[in-house]
Amino acid sequence: MTHPAPSAAASRLRLQHLRLSRFLPILDWLPHYRRGDLLGDVMAGAIVAIMLVPQSMAYAMLAGLPPQVGLYASIAPLMLYAIFGSSRTLSVAPVAMVSLMVAAGVSQLAEPGSPQYLELVLALAFLIGLMQIMMGLVRLGFLVNFLSHAVIAGFTNAAALVIAVSQVKHVLGVQIPRSENFFVTVYHLIAALPTTQPITLGLGVLSFGLLVGFNRPLPRLLERLQVSPAWALPISRSGPLVLVVLTTLVVAIARLDTTYGVKVVGDIPQGLPTLQLPLFSAGLWHKLVPTALAISFVGFMESVAVAKSLASKKRQRIDANQELIGLGAANLGAALTGGYPIAGGFSRSVVNFAAGANTGLASIITALWVGAVLLFFTPLFYFLPQAALAAIILVAVLNLLDFKTLGHLWRVDKTDAIALLITFCAVLGFGIEIGILIGFTASITFHLWRTSQPHIAEVGRVGNSEHFRNVKRHAVQTCDTVLAIRIDESLYFANARYLEEVLLNAIADRPNVRSLLLIWSAVNHIDASALETLENLIQGWREAGLAVYLSEVKGPVMDQLDCAHFWKTLPRDHVFLSTHDAMTTLSGDAPNPESPANGRDD
Repeated sequence: MTHPAPSAAASRLRLQHLRLSRFLPILDWLPHYRRGDLLGDVMAGAIVAIMLVPQSMAYAMLAGLPPQVGLYASIAPLMLYAIFGSSRTLSVAPVAMVSLMVAAGVSQLAEPGSPQYLELVLALAFLIGLMQIMMGLVRLGFLVNFLSHAVIAGFTNAAALVIAVSQVKHVLGVQIPRSENFFVTVYHLIAALPTTQPITLGLGVLSFGLLVGFNRPLPRLLERLQVSPAWALPISRSGPLVLVVLTTLVVAIARLDTTYGVKVVGDIPQGLPTLQLPLFSAGLWHKLVPTALAISFVGFMESVAVAKSLASKKRQRIDANQELIGLGAANLGAALTGGYPIAGGFSRSVVNFAAGANTGLASIITALWVGAVLLFFTPLFYFLPQAALAAIILVAVLNLLDFKTLGHLWRVDKTDAIALLITFCAVLGFGIEIGILIGFTASITFHLWRTSQPHIAEVGRVGNSEHFRNVKRHAVQTCDTVLAIRIDESLYFANARYLEEVLLNAIADRPNVRSLLLIWSAVNHIDASALETLENLIQGWREAGLAVYLSEVKGPVMDQLDCAHFWKTLPRDHVFLSTHDAMTTLSGDAPNPESPANGRDD
């Protein structure tokens, strides 16, 4: 019996390892873990835990859940993402946007805080996990590209405002009805102003001011004092922890909860979460599908954007499809351990990166710290005021507001700016899910409108060169008998009629033209509708004595023309490699200068 050569066996093992590491990215870094990376991972894990403990409790309350659910969602998901996620610095855990979407979707089916509400949230996390894993396995990561930057910006700004106003009630200490509508919430807040509790308001305002101070002035002060970055980062990011300690002590010592009615977190169960199966009900799952789809896309979109941004700074690669699998596994872990839907957080991930995280071990260390808090320190949170948690959310989401993007988009492309405004107003007026659907629809509609009227330019030769440019922008030479038209868009059903109209008008305005040259340097695809339109035009022009030629046709488009038997309509020798070759042949190498036209395109 013969055995394969050692080199062949080794190659096969390496190939198997590469294939396996595609689905288990932890195999990329764990077997080759360097001792020098350990300090950065340990520091980053501890610093992110300092941020995450108060944040996760605050975001859980935003989602209409007990604070411990946020802590539960910050253990297993982090470990699972470290195994299956492709980013080495992304910090997954509860985030404000997803928390708001959970509350908006599930509150329509059950009362927030009720046992049924928690069951539905667990089922939602499980459903999201399944969806994301399935999308990753069938490689649907490209779908995130259909959410334009304008829609994302409009959605983020509006959602930040919705989240912010939803927390003002905790700062004021008032009771108002829950609503997804921004304007309805603002109305209820104004109506409830006479019942504001001064002590609660004072705690909320002081908490907000303390966090803002830690976020902005303190880092600059530490820099002026020449504090080492290794110390400056944990100090400046410890604001939430300092706030939790101070406000808890104030409320506990002065008994503000019983004396002045300050609402506190109360009892938080001590101990690690237990494994549990979510509710399996076809009827309820059917009702949760729209919310699950929305959160799957929004969570994935937010996570991938942050992961790619951080990965580029270390020349690392992010696999969008593997990110779906990693996030899906993390959400399944949340569902099975009493947590709720998670995603990658921007601020935490940036801190994780800046604190020196090198591998997924940093997230595992963060999860261990959160587990230690659940095991030993939850009784200390009893007197933590809800106003302080609301302040943590307010500071986090207000950093998401970015109205400069609107001005930039308005200068670059007004349709993008309009799509942003439509999304922004729709989210404020109709809620998260409907708002983002309206924004997505608006973005696709504007894209179809733009591509249905492609830029089509008549071109001429620049001097004696081989370059051809738009006659409306450059001083060029043209030929009386040859009309050269450049089409700057792929051709499909939505722009076929527009192309026909432009070409017919151009031919009608130039009665001396005997040859029409279509330059396809920007045409990447042509569909059956556009091809049929073009064939009909060519046949009609042939009868009128006008010959049609093509130049700079790309390989994939040539393949399409071959498959469509296009050469029965247009002889193959009517296709030129370059516009220079075509014009040299068709004009007899004798361009006739006309009065050059300068200006801008219509």
